[in-house]
Formats: sequence, structure tokens, C-alpha cells
Amino acid sequence: MAVFLLQLIHWIITLYSLALIIRVFLSWFWVDYFHPAVRFLIRITEPVLAPLRRYIPPISGLDFTPMIALILLWLIEQVLRTIILAVF
Repeated sequence: MAVFLLQLIHWIITLYSLALIIRVFLSWFWVDYFHPAVRFLIRITEPVLAPLRRYIPPISGLDFTPMIALILLWLIEQVLRTIILAVF
């Protein structure tokens, strides 16, 4: 059971991290923000990025919130891993 939970958490966080990274790359290029795939990507990543932007403003025009979000996701995964291993 613990192994399944650990793998599930790892895959969810990995997929979400990939979505964040793709969103960063899309911001570097001209994309159609009305495309359904781009809108979906924005819709799933914005709930994490928007609160971070309130506390971490862009520095010299660079948005560091995706990097902070990736670090926070990694920390959350580590905490959940520790809790699951302690319980099971």
C-alpha cells in the first residue's frame, strides 16, 4: 500500500511539474492563448502560481514563481514520503 501511494504521489507531482515547465517554455514563444491545450495548461497551473506571485513579484521582468513552485512541490513530496513511510 505504501509503495502504491508513494508512486501515485510521485507521478502526480511529476506531471504537475512537467505542466509548470511547459508553461514556462510557452511563455518564451508566441502561442495562441485561446488554444484549448494552452488554456487547460494555464487553468491547472494558475492556482499555484497566482498566490506565489502575490508574495514574489517579478525581478527585472523575470517571473521566478514557477521555480519556487517546483521547489515547493519537491518539498511537499518529501514531506508526504516521510509521513507515509512513518505510518506504513
